[in-house]
Formats: sequence, C-alpha cells, structure tokens
Amino acid sequence: MSKKIVFAGGPATGKTSMIQALENKGYNCLHEVSRQVTLDARKAGIEQMFVTEPLLFSEKLLEGRVEQCIAASQCKEVFTFLDRGLPEVVAYLDRNKVVYPEHFEKACRTHRYDHVFIFPPWEDIYTQDSERYEDFEEAVKIYPYLKAAYEKFGYKNIILPKDSIENRISFVLDHIG
Repeated sequence: MSKKIVFAGGPATGKTSMIQALENKGYNCLHEVSRQVTLDARKAGIEQMFVTEPLLFSEKLLEGRVEQCIAASQCKEVFTFLDRGLPEVVAYLDRNKVVYPEHFEKACRTHRYDHVFIFPPWEDIYTQDSERYEDFEEAVKIYPYLKAAYEKFGYKNIILPKDSIENRISFVLDHIG
C-alpha cells in the first residue's frame, strides 16, 4: 500500500510544479481534478461552475478526489503524491459560506492521507490562467480555511517553505522518510 502525500494550498502556490517535478523523477503522482471538472463544465456551457453552481462543482471534485484516494491506496509504489485532497473541497465551501451535506465531511473522515504539506500563498510565483478564477487576494483569503479544514480532520499540517522546486522536494522527502 502506497503512502498518500497531499500537496494542499490555494491557487498558484507551486503544487502542480512540484507534482510535475516529482513525476519527472519517477514518483507516482495524481493530478488536480478541478481543472478537468472546469473544462467539462465549459464544454457544457458553464464558464465558472464553482461561481455559478458551487455545490455541484464541489460534488464533482469530491467524487474525483475519493476516486484518487482509493486509487492511491491500491498503488504498489512506496509514495503517491496528490495535487490537493478531500478537505480542500470543504475548505472552499466554508470560505464561500456554502452549506453542504454531511457526506462531504464523511468522505474526509473515511478517506485518509499519510502526510499533508500546505503550500502558502506566494505572490512571486502567482499566475492566473484560463481555469483559475481566483486572484492572488483570494489565494491569501483561502489559506486559513485550507489549514483549518485539514486540522478539523485530524491532520498535522506541514507548511512548505517558499523555496526552489528542488529544495521543496528535498524538504518533502526528508519529512516523509
């Protein structure tokens, strides 16, 4: 069974760059599902599903992240790195004061990770793209909600330093053994 390592954080904090770098080094990595949910919604004519239908968007994220957690549990590799985890779905809903059904929290309690690394907002690397509706100010605002969501479900958050990708990778690998 693979240890599940989550890279958590707001938009444009370096999570995807870390996932790509680790994947290039041969590590098993699972990519963020929200980009695909966003692209699928656009094909259906919904420009920003999280803005217009936050509960439906979050339900699709929840389903995708549950599938990823199950897939990671079945991997034979020592580590599986995931670009975001289940508690982040709850964090975004909490941040936007959207009421959600109990099964969201149940999924967070049922499907567990071994380590959580929180990527803090970092203006120097922040970029906006076509799937990202949040500006840097929103990245700063979501940060405490992300930390609180993981803590709510019993995780010890490890804050990732703002550093080069290689140094961040070393930091992560040192912490997970």
